[in-house]
Amino acid sequence: MKLKVRKIPIEAGKIIAVLNKNDAEKLGVRTLERVRIFGEKCEIVAIIDVSEKFAKEGEVLLSQDCFEIYKIREGEIVKVNPEERPESVKFIRKKLSGAYLSYNEIEKIIKDVVEKKLSDIEIAAFLTALYIRGISMEEAENLTKAMIKTGKTLKFRKKPIVDKHSIGGIPGDKTSIVLVPLVASTGLVIPKTSSRAITSPAGTADRMECIAPVEFDAEEIIKIVNKANACLVWGGALELAPADDIFIQIEFPLGIDPMLFPSILSKKKSVGSQYVVIDIPTGRGAKIKTVEQAEDLGEDFIELGNRLGMRIECVSTYGEQPLGHAIGPALEAREALLTLQGKGPEDVVDKVCTLAGVLFKMIGRGNKALAKRLLYSGKAYKKFKEIVSAQGGEPEIKPKNIPVGNKKLEVRASRSGKVLWIYNHYIASIAKAAGAPKYKGAGVYIWKKIGDNVKKGEKLFTIFAEKASKLRSAENLVKENFPYVIGKGYGTEMKLKKIPEEKREARIFILER
Repeated sequence: MKLKVRKIPIEAGKIIAVLNKNDAEKLGVRTLERVRIFGEKCEIVAIIDVSEKFAKEGEVLLSQDCFEIYKIREGEIVKVNPEERPESVKFIRKKLSGAYLSYNEIEKIIKDVVEKKLSDIEIAAFLTALYIRGISMEEAENLTKAMIKTGKTLKFRKKPIVDKHSIGGIPGDKTSIVLVPLVASTGLVIPKTSSRAITSPAGTADRMECIAPVEFDAEEIIKIVNKANACLVWGGALELAPADDIFIQIEFPLGIDPMLFPSILSKKKSVGSQYVVIDIPTGRGAKIKTVEQAEDLGEDFIELGNRLGMRIECVSTYGEQPLGHAIGPALEAREALLTLQGKGPEDVVDKVCTLAGVLFKMIGRGNKALAKRLLYSGKAYKKFKEIVSAQGGEPEIKPKNIPVGNKKLEVRASRSGKVLWIYNHYIASIAKAAGAPKYKGAGVYIWKKIGDNVKKGEKLFTIFAEKASKLRSAENLVKENFPYVIGKGYGTEMKLKKIPEEKREARIFILER
């Protein structure tokens, strides 16, 4: 069948062809099946959508993606034929049935995902199969290798190359901004490519962007790292393991995360990391609840790293309350700068130096004590200014020069006592309601932490917002889900919350990269 091409001015994220219902019936195809389009200078396999009104008879509507990827022009007459499903769909069905997949089968699935040949439903079926049926270590290895192969890799002049990653789950974790320059100040190469927030009030890229630009192409990042031994950049535009970015879009609404290991290690391997420390925040307020769970997770990371030729060590860190005092991009950037200047909270300093010490021991260059000396001597801060300068920022920026929201609300204690509990996910939700991370000046500053004594009327935390409407939303959330439990002391105040008389919060899904 010959049809005339018309452009739909949308980016679908997939190669989509919209056909008139009558033309689709003549071709014998239905929605979510495929057609092969023969143009003058290209062939396109597209997923079908069918419309009775939007697409006229005799034309095929193609999404903006087609015109960006293929040499096709609007108004061109093309030949359209039905197309069989990709072979990878058969492999997805195989995994759904509980069978293990070979490397070639996995590579075909990943390749079709990256080339946008699979529909969201087919990708969702694959992720659901992995989630329900589980992933063997061999499959995890093959997924990681296939994800690396279908993306770009970065090669740096110096070695060894080290890296750090946190699986996330607690608010206020600005560790990377302090750790990266600290490690780089010893001459080690640490190219930190980070995500923006997915489900949290701030990702490393969001925090760093309050201080310096973070969006660069691959060549620019290589220049930055060759100059400063490190970078703190957003990895989203680099096409490192690009299948992962597509998987995340499906995982989030489903509330599942079966690709944790391949996702993290494919990106680390893509930048050449040889030594990696994995931070596993652990506790009742974190993603990982117990040390035993952290040990199991860590052992799997270590084994997969060995299979990929990487040395990995994992650290279970305290995750029962926010790290430091600041939650939200600008507030956390301020606190990270203060920490680099030797004025940071004790828990931030301890976590940074613990993780850096593990990396130093892996390479035989020192320990936690060395990390503390580098921090308090000013060497880490000096290196940070080099990184900021290399990324086009102002190296002499002061914490007070990073703007925070001018709308604020002080939340005070309604009784005296001791802070027994802080709900991490309530604090994170309040910061997000205030506008973080979209509005970088929004967030929460915590004045009292677990174990602190508090008097009635004292400040517990301050909410910052850039918009009055966002501040009101955050205030309403505080009334619904108050994040503090204050009592007389440990073991004397037994009530934390009534169940089910008090409102029960929705289960929080935490997805971090």
